Amino acid sequence: MVVQQYRDDERLITELIERWAAAIRAQDLQGVLTDHTEDIVMFDVPPPQDGVRGIQAYRDSWPPFFRWIADGAVFDIDSLVVTAGTDVAFAHMLLRCGTPDDLARRPDHRLRITLGLRKDAGRWTVSHEHHSFPLAQGSDSRATEQEVRSLHQHWFTSTSARDLDGLMIGIADDVVSYEHIAPLQYSGLSQVRQVCEDGLDTGVGEVTWQIPDLTVVAEGGLAVAWGLNRIRFDGSDGQPTETWSRGTRVFRRTGETWTMVHQHLSYPCDPQTGAARADLRP
Repeated sequence: MVVQQYRDDERLITELIERWAAAIRAQDLQGVLTDHTEDIVMFDVPPPQDGVRGIQAYRDSWPPFFRWIADGAVFDIDSLVVTAGTDVAFAHMLLRCGTPDDLARRPDHRLRITLGLRKDAGRWTVSHEHHSFPLAQGSDSRATEQEVRSLHQHWFTSTSARDLDGLMIGIADDVVSYEHIAPLQYSGLSQVRQVCEDGLDTGVGEVTWQIPDLTVVAEGGLAVAWGLNRIRFDGSDGQPTETWSRGTRVFRRTGETWTMVHQHLSYPCDPQTGAARADLRP
């Protein structure tokens, strides 16, 4: 009888996880949140290092991932194993997670996820998630690239959440930034923080930042990332606005941490008028 109860619970948990994965593919936020505890802790691929804690922070982490799904990325369970006890259970799975181009380059690459669940009042709920990608063995540059990309993903998530403190993570105290606007340069974390705060206040609705073509090159203790910045927001008139600009960022390693020490942003200039062009599209 006890063994049969465990098997029934494992079936229920399997169905729960499959519904969760289907909700992610459908970009159904409420479906993703269903069956998760208020005190959920998720160790995700992007920062923060101490995890995403609480259902609100968990909620805020998904919109950027949904946009990635909308752009063609897949999230498909490849294998799933569930083990249930009386009141606690865990599951581990491998998933095909990436764009078609990513999976074509690395067909065996998989996202690893471990879930911790507990039963409250007869109902199974997820209280912990741990997501990770394996790093290529013997490839320090590949590991660095993933870390820098994860830092960018954290910034994208923080932008959507209007989390100014989150946007400051991974930026050096002595950063020098060439911004879109005068003066010629901004020196130090406090000045860059003010620019970011002003940017978040630009729109009345959601403000999003993405770099669809992000390129990262790393060697030793330095890394450089560049790509086209796509900013979307609702203006004061309620109309959606999209701008594109160029961005280059330089990172250095201090101990085990990568921080941005320089940023260079620009709009292309109209040679006839000398005016910056934020309305151009790639």
